[in-house]
Amino acid sequence: MPNSVLEAIQQGQWNYEPEDVAANNYGRTKAMPGTAEKIEILAERLRSGLPLWHPADRVDFDDDPR
Repeated sequence: MPNSVLEAIQQGQWNYEPEDVAANNYGRTKAMPGTAEKIEILAERLRSGLPLWHPADRVDFDDDPR
């Protein structure tokens, strides 16, 4: 069983879905969508086998947590 989407693709499993992970088990990001910072965070989640999206991730400019 693959541990991440990357492993699944390498094994030819194109319909892989990662296991559900509670949002309190990984952090949200304040990075703006489309920025290099946000893309790196998504890549790290992918490598770690975590869901790409956290329910509290920043989704637009007006969602500035400051």
